[in-house]
Amino acid sequence: MILIVAVLAAAIGYGGVALGWALAPRSFAFSWLTALSVWIAWPLGAMALMLIHALTGGRWGKAVHNAFAAGARSAFLMPLFVIPYALTAQRMYPWLQADAGRLDNALYLNALAFVLRGVIYLLIWLVLAVLVTRAAGDAKELEGLAPPALIVLALTATFAAIDALMSLDPTFASSIFGLVQISEIGALSLSIATLALIFSSAPPDPEALRQLARLLLAFIILWSYLAFMQLLIVWQSDLPHETAWYLPRWRQGWAIVAGLIAFVHFFAPFFTLLSSKAQHSPKAVGFAAALIIIGGILHQFWLVAPFAGANSGMIALLTLSALLAMACTSLLVTRGKGRLWIGSRRERNA
Repeated sequence: MILIVAVLAAAIGYGGVALGWALAPRSFAFSWLTALSVWIAWPLGAMALMLIHALTGGRWGKAVHNAFAAGARSAFLMPLFVIPYALTAQRMYPWLQADAGRLDNALYLNALAFVLRGVIYLLIWLVLAVLVTRAAGDAKELEGLAPPALIVLALTATFAAIDALMSLDPTFASSIFGLVQISEIGALSLSIATLALIFSSAPPDPEALRQLARLLLAFIILWSYLAFMQLLIVWQSDLPHETAWYLPRWRQGWAIVAGLIAFVHFFAPFFTLLSSKAQHSPKAVGFAAALIIIGGILHQFWLVAPFAGANSGMIALLTLSALLAMACTSLLVTRGKGRLWIGSRRERNA
């Protein structure tokens, strides 16, 4: 029944995406980037957290191991979802357009370097997905893989965030931008895995649930600290090429969206998870995890949509359609165990 609903929802999502591509190609480009920046947090974060658990241990990782394994398997969908982004990138980035002026960082921001870096990121992530998925049933193998894999994941995720999001404004530079995105990747993927555990048929282990709640709390504190420090440094420096990044995101109602992000993505889940009683409540932890996911979607929308102009409503609708399509496709692939599925050694030998 779940798979039938997922097929229907995916069809609706792809139908909306197709209409957007045909009728509003520029809005489609920004909406697909927003949806992709949210969805990609699931496979990347699942792999990273699985590797972190291999090094640190804890009941939280065992409780959501199957969810993380499914997230790692969904990484094989990356080429499919990256293709529309690559085909529409020129509509979003001013430095890719024919009339773009000379940039000081043109050696980095040019079409050839952009494509080469993108291919490198994709190949590295696919190789890591194969290695992590094959080692998923072997704790010692995961532990040996974890140190180099986590370093590579951190570096590639940082540069991918710079290329895909920060370069929407080619004059803006922030050494902390990648860390903000990495902390959000961790928060989003852990929230999805936590919700999967809570909605599973078996009741969650109370101690594992408490550990997950505390990890969620740590991630949103880290994200809010890094995001606020970036804003504070830009505000204190008051340099035109840096403030230009925030000005479009404070005008025409975007300040309201920023305040909503602060509430949904930090304050509400923070004060919910701060309670020891709430940390043992599946409903409270699930509520906080859902808020973090909603806040993450809003944050990515707030990062991307202001640069598209006045079509924010259309971008929002197309973003939801794209997210629905991506999420249901991931569910079908990981639940259906189709051709893209690669099981762990223990599962393949069973």
